[in-house]
Amino acid sequence: MEYRKRRRIRKKEAKRLSEEIVGRWGDCPFSGNDQVDVAEAKDFRLIFLNNTVVGLIYNDAAFLSLRGILLCDPTKAHVTVDMGAVKFLYNGADVMAPGIVDADVNIKEGDPVWVREERHGKPLGVGMALMSGSDMVASTKGKAIKTLHHIGDRIWKTGE
Repeated sequence: MEYRKRRRIRKKEAKRLSEEIVGRWGDCPFSGNDQVDVAEAKDFRLIFLNNTVVGLIYNDAAFLSLRGILLCDPTKAHVTVDMGAVKFLYNGADVMAPGIVDADVNIKEGDPVWVREERHGKPLGVGMALMSGSDMVASTKGKAIKTLHHIGDRIWKTGE
């Protein structure tokens, strides 16, 4: 993945990002004392911890990347999809409401969310909610999540 202007951020800024992620996701892979870098990519900014992309900043909202989710196992903002949706998510498709079997009821439209599969709870993607968590579970048609990052994409490969 191409990114530019990578720079080390101050501990005060790292602490603010960490607190924002904890408030939104329930856990964070870094604290205000860690050495954290930020770089600009095409669609968003990347948050690096030891050369691993652990977070993203999209529309001024900080949230975890898939590698960040694997590091800290967040407890909030999750959406669970059935196994039939997994192959589509691996290819970067948006999440459709019929494939959703469970969602955090505190999710509001426009919130960053992470998508996991139902069998093992492994993360598959990160995106923005297009409807509330309760509507995702109840709805039988339409897009529920706009996918921003998924397993195997250029952000995932940056961490290899």
